Amino acid sequence: MTSLSTDAPPSSRRRAAASLLGSALGPFLGLILVFGLFSVADTVRSNQMGKRANFCTFSTVQKILRDSSQVGVAALGMMIIIVAGGIDLSAGASMALAATVTAWYFRAGYSPAPALAAGLLTGCLTGFVNGVLVSALRVVPFIVTLGTMTVFLGVGMILSNDTPIRAYGKAPAWVLDLQSPVPTPAWLQFSTGVWVLLALSAVVGVLLYRTVFGRRVFALGSNEATARLCGINVTAVRIAVYTIAGFFVGVAGLFQFAMLSGEGDPKSGMGKELEMIAAVVIGGGSLSGGRGSVLGTLCGACLMSTIPIGCVMLSIPTARQKVIVGIIIIVAVTIDQLRQRRLAT
Repeated sequence: MTSLSTDAPPSSRRRAAASLLGSALGPFLGLILVFGLFSVADTVRSNQMGKRANFCTFSTVQKILRDSSQVGVAALGMMIIIVAGGIDLSAGASMALAATVTAWYFRAGYSPAPALAAGLLTGCLTGFVNGVLVSALRVVPFIVTLGTMTVFLGVGMILSNDTPIRAYGKAPAWVLDLQSPVPTPAWLQFSTGVWVLLALSAVVGVLLYRTVFGRRVFALGSNEATARLCGINVTAVRIAVYTIAGFFVGVAGLFQFAMLSGEGDPKSGMGKELEMIAAVVIGGGSLSGGRGSVLGTLCGACLMSTIPIGCVMLSIPTARQKVIVGIIIIVAVTIDQLRQRRLAT
């Protein structure tokens, strides 16, 4: 278990900080490698076609970070769940439901405050439901969240009458600009969503590595039985973990609403949960619980966004993009399992 205890000696905190940075080094190098490969491939292809290479440009970086902000903010919540030894397969459906609720409120004529609050509360509610069900039913989170994934998708389809809710012209420009590659004002350089992601990352870092609650989350993921013997209220911590993660899913839902230019589609989150999980695992998180890295998760989210953008620029069909992403997920999980076996020996 890696945590930065506030009452640990300075030398221990420095070693823990070095360990956290080290766990993010691999994902960062992987991101640089993938970006470099796409840059070389785009340059070669552009030279053959007599065109200018477009991948290794600032505008591409803006797009990658914009797309990463949506996956990344939800992946932060997923990381907290995975650190606690859980999983959430309903995160994609929850994100789409939050976007759909937001669109419904804007279409009904509500002002931004209640509309955005409704989206965030929807995310928190879905997380709370997951936490309560996992704790009360004592069924593995994989099965519980697989069921709630379908439930949340169905609720969104009922709310939208199985048709995307369009709130064009109802949402203010600053809401839609949350996911604009070119921000307003321009001096921000990157979309507002990127800065929101960085701010929330700092909050998660403090929450996990500098608070008692964070140490309890790591303890729960490392060994639930031991956590109970230490006096930790496992049920309360687990419900809190899923609810907090739901908040981040709600934020991702607002980003989804903005990315779709003011539309809420309950089916738009299908498959997104796999990207969130992959970002966490690629970033050094363990599906066995007890380990996770904020910096690594951010790098994993950027990697998951770099691949589709690079594939589009290289005119790689969408079907092959799915194959590439699937292979990366398999490789990431395999590496995690090999790492677990090595630690066990």
